[in-house]
Amino acid sequence: MTDTMTSLELARKVLRTEAAAILGLVERIDQTFDRAVQLLFECEGRVIVTGMGKSGLICRKIAATLSSTGTSAWFLHPAEAIHGDLGAIRENDVVIALSHSGETEELLRLLESIRRIGARLIALTGHPSSTLARAADVMLNCGIAEEACPMNLAPTASTTAALAMGDALAMTLLVRKGFREEQFASLHPGGGIGRRLMRVAHVMHAAGAAPVVGVSASMAEVFHEMSSKRLGMTCVVDADGCLAGIFTDGDLRRLMGRVSNVLTLSAGEVMTRGPITIAPDLLAVEALKVMETHKITSVVVVDTRLAVQGVVHLHDLWRTQMI
Repeated sequence: MTDTMTSLELARKVLRTEAAAILGLVERIDQTFDRAVQLLFECEGRVIVTGMGKSGLICRKIAATLSSTGTSAWFLHPAEAIHGDLGAIRENDVVIALSHSGETEELLRLLESIRRIGARLIALTGHPSSTLARAADVMLNCGIAEEACPMNLAPTASTTAALAMGDALAMTLLVRKGFREEQFASLHPGGGIGRRLMRVAHVMHAAGAAPVVGVSASMAEVFHEMSSKRLGMTCVVDADGCLAGIFTDGDLRRLMGRVSNVLTLSAGEVMTRGPITIAPDLLAVEALKVMETHKITSVVVVDTRLAVQGVVHLHDLWRTQMI
């Protein structure tokens, strides 16, 4: 920090410098970038991401982003590669090498081996005329005007720019591959992302755990099903197994006020017809919205012919920490 610059002023300058580094990449996105994406798209093996020091940390993030969006990717430490780990690179792989200078010794020592093995090479560097850039099949220019470091030494803006370029590659490749939301969900089963992308089929009470009675079932059978399944309701199905209606605790309370002998009735006589239903592939978070909109605590899950697949209750969403 300079004598005249406050900590707040310096922080703002750092952020402006790093933002400018990313914005500077925008005009460089051309056919060269598209060739890099095409190399990754056509890769029949794995994507190997390699770099030293701070660049290596950025490489780990790029590899992780690729892996989480449907592209098998690994980080390879270049120093370890030249001391026995070269076997990780195969002929049908694509190597992404990151070096701002393009002259990192450990990376340059890998170049001959990469060529000998037959893997393709994408270079992310700030110096288009560097040794690494000249050796690459595709070079992406991640050059910056200055580092955000007050001494213009510590990798800051340069690593930010490289990270952004890696994200641009990963997101473009995601779209090129047609990577879908359900595939993303399968790779993120845990944490907040997993909960947001969880499907109804994974949280519902299915098969024997779902309360279901036939339209001709007696009220004694209805009460037993509701009591044993403990969801405060039961589905009512017709002779073909398709949903005809539902009966809930609320329906029972209202019925008791109107009918003197409830036990003489059948499920078909007391059910509510045309209940709210959802599909099993609906996101669980969308099921929650349905329940909130209609002010209900459970919703029936059906297939395209209205056969009951299960029931989702508000408690199921509590259990998954969705609410």
